[in-house]
Amino acid sequence: MTIFAFSMSDTFDTLGTFIGTGRRTGIFSAEDEKALENGHGFSSKMDKALFADSIATSIGAICGTSNTTTYVESSAGIAAGGRTGLTSVVVAICFALSAFLAPVVSAVPSAATAGVLVIVGCMMAASLKEVKWDDIAEAIPAFFAAVFMAFSYSISYGIAGGFIMYCIVKTCKGKAKEVHPIIWTVAALFILDFVCMAIL
Repeated sequence: MTIFAFSMSDTFDTLGTFIGTGRRTGIFSAEDEKALENGHGFSSKMDKALFADSIATSIGAICGTSNTTTYVESSAGIAAGGRTGLTSVVVAICFALSAFLAPVVSAVPSAATAGVLVIVGCMMAASLKEVKWDDIAEAIPAFFAAVFMAFSYSISYGIAGGFIMYCIVKTCKGKAKEVHPIIWTVAALFILDFVCMAIL
């Protein structure tokens, strides 16, 4: 169950981050998202990015490092104008240099990052304009996904809420057959995960 929980969390955290930040930068277009769904092999930029992320996560785990996955904090770099891998290289160099300034940096309270987090939150909220708010089958799951992300401090839990509510809304509208079996399966696994976390 632990492996499943980590796998689901990493998968959906990464997908959510890629789609959110990728749309913001224009790196991933709607065509890329469709190619991810319908294509085979590495037919889209998203496929390549997800493959790179999975390799990095696997190698990081083997080496015993902390999780080397995509983080939503990348939005801060995007907001500053970063669009290529060079942004990551510059950030890595700055981190290496900041190691010598650790005593000084540690004196800065964590609350000082609040401003940046508000900006990142605003950037993420900008994606909500893409939701078809007049279609209740899309609006309710999107709303729950956004709310769950905010209150659970987890992208994957937000996505879980969206999956579960999507299935519920479609069922209530009598359109349960329109829901893909994979979505039903993932929603059921998320519910099982939540139940296990509540019990254990």
